[in-house]
Amino acid sequence: MGSRQRAVMSLSLSPETAKEYKEIANAEGKTASGLFRDMFSFYKREKLQKEYRALQDYGAGQARALNISEAEIERLILEGR
Repeated sequence: MGSRQRAVMSLSLSPETAKEYKEIANAEGKTASGLFRDMFSFYKREKLQKEYRALQDYGAGQARALNISEAEIERLILEGR
């Protein structure tokens, strides 16, 4: 197996936050790096979901403004493919 490449980063946290962070990592059975990777993955997923919901809201607003039904939207999408 190939070796993993890693970039080392440092953060500044208050002593209280650092202590709590370590306690959470220990309770989850993770290293500090593993907990950070999980948190970062969660953040990216949430960001994508927020962008997706914004696009859905935009599309729904456009459909309302054009008085297009859901059935018509599906038909138009299939025709466009």
